[in-house]
Amino acid sequence: MSVLTRRNLMLAAGAAAAGGFAVWTLQPEFEGAEMTPEEAHAAASSGDILLIDIRRPDEWKLTGVGAGAAPLDMRRDDFVAALTALAEGDTARPIALICARGVRSARMSRRLEQAGFTRIIDVPEGMLGSRAGPGWLKRGLPVVEG
Repeated sequence: MSVLTRRNLMLAAGAAAAGGFAVWTLQPEFEGAEMTPEEAHAAASSGDILLIDIRRPDEWKLTGVGAGAAPLDMRRDDFVAALTALAEGDTARPIALICARGVRSARMSRRLEQAGFTRIIDVPEGMLGSRAGPGWLKRGLPVVEG
């Protein structure tokens, strides 16, 4: 996943203004990184990210869990340890978080960065949709029983 950041855009504009052609590759930016549900589903399906549904078990039961996501209740006392185990101890592994509407995933992203995870990605639309977009369910992405 590559993110076009303001810095990268300015670098490209500067190179163009100088009369040269810039040959550069976007580098993944993980601080504040986001994915749409489609991107998260595709990346999880291909093994490029670990997608974690951090909602409660009653929410999983109500809507199902996004296909390719691992359900892990963020309220667990051992949440960080359980996530570390799912990531096989690799705190640099790209991990995307999804919740209902993007509020909890944004908050948990900050908590995990403080815990030493370096590549946390938020899915701000969530399962149900938010200002960021319609969400996993309205986009018709597959779910499995929660």
